[in-house]
Amino acid sequence: MSSKQKEKTNKKSRNVKTNINIIHLKKFWNFVWNDNSLASWAVSIVLAFVIIRFIFYPLIGLIVGTSMPIVAVISSSMEHPGEDWTQNPAYCKNNIYCLQEEWYLEKGITPNELQTFPFKNGFNKGDIMIIVGKKPSKIEIGDVIVFNAGKNYPIIHRVVAIHKTNTSEIYYETKGDNNPAQITASTINEKYILSENVKGVAKIKISYLGYIKIVAANGAIFMKNLITGA
Repeated sequence: MSSKQKEKTNKKSRNVKTNINIIHLKKFWNFVWNDNSLASWAVSIVLAFVIIRFIFYPLIGLIVGTSMPIVAVISSSMEHPGEDWTQNPAYCKNNIYCLQEEWYLEKGITPNELQTFPFKNGFNKGDIMIIVGKKPSKIEIGDVIVFNAGKNYPIIHRVVAIHKTNTSEIYYETKGDNNPAQITASTINEKYILSENVKGVAKIKISYLGYIKIVAANGAIFMKNLITGA
């Protein structure tokens, strides 16, 4: 067989393989989008997860400058219940009962200043927050930040004070608007949040869309407990 015949045969073989791949791709596409079977739905869900988790999520993070661009609110710590949440109970210095308004006054934050803060009306469990990266020196009192706290989920609370260490390292104090006091537990100390643990600042709220993640996470925990018998 001459070299020209071999080249022609190889080209034909490559074309056949390409056509086969295109046929398989079309079948898969049709299976995902047009097939109404349970298997098709399962594959669609997995495919959507992969695209969001490994393509969309990192791309958004690259654009806004943080590794955590989207956060689902999983607690009610930033809600503002009642007609005037500043009149709700809190615990001031020495664990003395007081009002939220008095707690913030101890931090030098007046009621008028509270009204100028981002998300002055708070946000709810189940909301989605869009997070943007921000230099530690640019973060201000009143900003709502997302930070790691030694848990398997981030914390999203408001900055109530900013300090510097002897080595000029910035650290923050935070508090959930709806919490009666700052959290000072073994895994999280809201009186000392290092800037290196801050992932960014909340900029946009999308109401209740985060319940999708909450329901999915609770479902996963339920299935795990069901399987393990926990």
